[in-house]
Amino acid sequence: MAAVQVASSFPCSQPETAPEPHAGFRRLCAKLCALRPDDSSSARTEIHLLFDQLISENYSEGGGVAQQDVGALLVQACRLVPLNQNHLVNKVSQLIHHLLNRLLVIVDEQSLDFLLTYTISALQQCSSWTHMEILQALAALVYFNGSKCQKYLPDLLGKNGLLMKLSDLTQSDLEVRRAAVHCMANLCLSGPGQPTLEEPYQNVCFQAFLKTLQSPKSPDMDDVTFCMLLQNALKGIQSLLNGGKMRLSQTDELGALLAVLKKSMFHGLPGLSLEMPTVLYPTPLPQYDGRPPVQPQQPESSASRPVTNKKKKSKVKPKKIQQGEEDDDESGGEAEAKPAGGMGRMTWPGGVPRCAAPLGQGGPPLDGGGAAAKGCTSSFNASGWKKLSSSESDYSDAEGGVQSKMRSYQAKVRQGALACFLSTIKSIEKKVLYGYWSAFVPDTPELGSPQSVSLMTLTLKDPSPKTRACALQVLSAILEGSKQFLSVAEDISDHKRAFTPFSVMVASSVRELHRCLLLALVAESSSQTLTQIIKCLANLVSNAPYNRLKFSLLTKVWNQIKPYIRHKDVNVRVSSLTLLGAIVSTHAPLPEVQLLLQQPCSFGFSNSNSAAPHLCTPDWWKKAPPGAPLEEASLSSPKGSSEPCWLIRLCISTVVLPREDTCSGGTASCAAGSLYEPLPMRLEALQVLAHLARGYFSMAQVYLMELGEVICKCMTEADPSIQLHGAKLLEELGTGLIQQYKPDSTIEPHQRVPVVLVVMFWTMMLNGPLPRALQNSEHPTLQASACDALSSILPEAFSSLPSDRQMLCITVLLGLSDSKNRLVKASTSRALGVYVLFPCLRQDVIFVADTANAILMSLQDKSVNVRAKAAWSLGNLTDTLIVNMETSDPSFQEEFSGLLLLKMLRAAIEACKDRDKVKSSAVRALGNLLYFLQPCHIEQPRFAEIIEESIQTLISTILIEAAMKVRWNACYAMGNMFKNPTLPLGTASWTSQAYNALTSVVTSCKNFKVRIRSATALSIPGERARYGSVDQYARIWSALVTALQKSEDTTDFLEFKYCASLRTQICQALIHLLSLARAPDLPCIKDTLDLNGDMIQSFILQFLKSGAQGDDTGAPPSPQERDQMLQTALRHIGSIQAGAADPAQRAVVGFLEDTLNIYLDSSKSQEAFLEFQTSEFSP
Repeated sequence: MAAVQVASSFPCSQPETAPEPHAGFRRLCAKLCALRPDDSSSARTEIHLLFDQLISENYSEGGGVAQQDVGALLVQACRLVPLNQNHLVNKVSQLIHHLLNRLLVIVDEQSLDFLLTYTISALQQCSSWTHMEILQALAALVYFNGSKCQKYLPDLLGKNGLLMKLSDLTQSDLEVRRAAVHCMANLCLSGPGQPTLEEPYQNVCFQAFLKTLQSPKSPDMDDVTFCMLLQNALKGIQSLLNGGKMRLSQTDELGALLAVLKKSMFHGLPGLSLEMPTVLYPTPLPQYDGRPPVQPQQPESSASRPVTNKKKKSKVKPKKIQQGEEDDDESGGEAEAKPAGGMGRMTWPGGVPRCAAPLGQGGPPLDGGGAAAKGCTSSFNASGWKKLSSSESDYSDAEGGVQSKMRSYQAKVRQGALACFLSTIKSIEKKVLYGYWSAFVPDTPELGSPQSVSLMTLTLKDPSPKTRACALQVLSAILEGSKQFLSVAEDISDHKRAFTPFSVMVASSVRELHRCLLLALVAESSSQTLTQIIKCLANLVSNAPYNRLKFSLLTKVWNQIKPYIRHKDVNVRVSSLTLLGAIVSTHAPLPEVQLLLQQPCSFGFSNSNSAAPHLCTPDWWKKAPPGAPLEEASLSSPKGSSEPCWLIRLCISTVVLPREDTCSGGTASCAAGSLYEPLPMRLEALQVLAHLARGYFSMAQVYLMELGEVICKCMTEADPSIQLHGAKLLEELGTGLIQQYKPDSTIEPHQRVPVVLVVMFWTMMLNGPLPRALQNSEHPTLQASACDALSSILPEAFSSLPSDRQMLCITVLLGLSDSKNRLVKASTSRALGVYVLFPCLRQDVIFVADTANAILMSLQDKSVNVRAKAAWSLGNLTDTLIVNMETSDPSFQEEFSGLLLLKMLRAAIEACKDRDKVKSSAVRALGNLLYFLQPCHIEQPRFAEIIEESIQTLISTILIEAAMKVRWNACYAMGNMFKNPTLPLGTASWTSQAYNALTSVVTSCKNFKVRIRSATALSIPGERARYGSVDQYARIWSALVTALQKSEDTTDFLEFKYCASLRTQICQALIHLLSLARAPDLPCIKDTLDLNGDMIQSFILQFLKSGAQGDDTGAPPSPQERDQMLQTALRHIGSIQAGAADPAQRAVVGFLEDTLNIYLDSSKSQEAFLEFQTSEFSP
């Protein structure tokens, strides 16, 4: 009955309605549907004929055949073929495999169930010679259907499962074994969002794949089959890893996988025989290298890979191409190609590139000297470069075809291993991966030792450009995010020890990576691979700690990459600019990079057809006529004029000048799209300019006005991405100007950009396209960037802008604060938080009030990013309130609305309940607001409840297990609240809660910076009455003494650097408490001195001698101030009118006098010693 349903439901009864391109398929379907099971010879012959016709049908039109039609057809075909007919089973298996692969169809679940049952039964019942075709059909069926095959997995992957038996190493039919592994690999394949195999079956497949990769090639297996077997196993592991559920948690499991991957990565690489251990173990030491030691050069055997001599190469090369070798894929034919720069490439057996020709042959220099050839000879094993006689290259065309096919399959194995390794990298933590660093990343070989086998071996030696590119992608993935690991590298100081420190080993590896990548850069001929080399270099440059390494590394990279800026391939040019951007952004500013930026612009460029500008006047690009060569534009510049930064000129010309080949001959019919350099090139140039402005502003400031005009030009273009990058560059320039004028800036005043010039710059911006970008609601990202740029105006310059431009900025920002777009709203909130700190605006009550209302509105936004920016701005606004309060003019406090202040307090309390990124700024604002409150506010009943709630909010925030930044800000806010003399600190009910919160933190918080801030807050009250009762004072004193005892108790190594600062702050707080003590407080002080007097005295003496170290609470007191603090405390304790001969007073006075005498004696001894040294050694 089921067969009848399938046949009747198949939509082939009306073939005339089918689309014409598939009429043949429909006709054959109709014939097949009309057949019924029949065991006669004629029926079998007819079925055979139909299957052959279906297989041979032209399916080039592709996707017009419906998926359900194919599924129903295959079900009907299987129903017609009984399992005792081996030849028909073989044919129907071919049909399943052919149709599913040819039409790229995944059958429906109902058809899949029937077909899987059929193929599994066929494997169990049919003769073994049919298994190959049946497995191919099964592989096509389970492709991307693994999650739908769960009920069949016990039969396939169980202990005695079919695939487990057929893929076993004992399987005699090697093609069947390969097909079984292929089935398993397809079972593991799952698309995005699709469920994966259950974990037990994943592990079964993984172990099977691993065993396949570990097993050696059997003598009776041909090389092509072995390569395909390895490819299928590698694809299977990659599918398991890409599914996201497979986790390599066991060290042995990961080590075994990495071992087989490393072995497979070099499979078939000419001239290399690599033996690997079964498991790689994580270690910082060089990994096991199983290559045999260097042997003396022997006469070449006849089995060696042939290489043609120069004379015969031209004759053999056309034959090779005719035999099907692909120049840009897996073949070895690209050894004949010329590398970049027109240099010849030395080859090793099989045409594998060795290294660049000597520098005198016209190639770009490696390091500005003659080191390229020398570096090549020492980098590889000399025995790998044996010369062959010309007679050994005379093999037949058929042999050449086999060689080409073999090389192609071997290259695909290497590519599969690299792709699998890439998936492995993405599925494990970086800290685990870096344990295997030395197994895959090269290290400088010791004298007389061969170069270690690594990813760079493939990059330098593999004949396939695709494989070289894959190796570089893997190396880039390893280098990405490696900054923390590489930060330990250091080789500036000479390490003359019995062992090599780990830092020196990592530094050696970094240097070797530079050397090998630069060798690969010179030798590479494929543009795609060249792009990957440069991207890999950019990744290396972004993560290497050049501030801890010897000079010259960046210089070599810099000089080597400059010629590629004018490469014919745009991707190479873009990646070259990316690399230059990485150089100027890594650990900026670096002295080495500053010297490179000051090189003459022609350094490293040839004189002919250079795309690098040779212009010397700052406004050269404006004078250059469209289409004129850049060299012509420079002819009018004065001879010998100095050029501060050639890279800025290059980037400006890339952004604003037409291409030289665009308007040749002076024609005006240039298409707008092709007038300039390609868009990626221009965007990268703008990013490099932004990096220069951020890291090397002293170079960029020379071009300030010219860069301003470039920005204006960018922001008037139609492309939003160019506008966006122009706005980003404007923000970086504005930030650089602000940094120059900060109070702690080390820039000499005469080296800063004059404020007058800054005013001119911003006037040009505000009179140009910036206002239009701010109002461009069609591109909110551009609006947001324009707001960020507007917030980078130098405050000193803003006050000198024309009043209408000032009003424009304020009006636009306040207007955009109501934007519906969260990006714009967040940027506007931040910009208002910057403007409210401007000296010329902060006393404007109306502007401050308008800003406060805009910020309060943003604090209610749904976006956490908007709320975080608004909370930060609220903190800045309250800083402005404090600054205004501390001025002598009380008018601001009198005019500022009490109702608005109440709203701000409520908003800050609510924000303290938000996420940590909002809360950290909200508590800062709350502390400032409590400090700002005036007596007229505190006396009002409506403020009483909100004040109590605000203080309770601060107390709870200090005590909760929030982010340390939140708790630090809460302690800071509590200290600010203590500064308000009108708050009833000491008598209010919340006094003990506030002090208890701070004492709890100072004694037990894991973060020492939070402890320091709480100790600072405890030392702020200036009157004894504000510390509360005698018991409260005693608790504070005891807590500080306990905190001093525990000032080195931490398990976090990073906290040790704050120990000295913590002790300094606690000692300062203890001395402050002593200077305010009353007679009832002295017994408690005496008790602690009796118990811990020696400990307290030693730390106070350290405080007196050394002061603050690494403190974040402001400028530390000077030695004279520290001395004065202790003497003030001594005088105060001595003046207390305690009872006659009070023992507590005598004990405290004695302690202080003893401490002061020890300090003064040590100071005199030190002075005497210094005087002695001066007199003894003076001439």
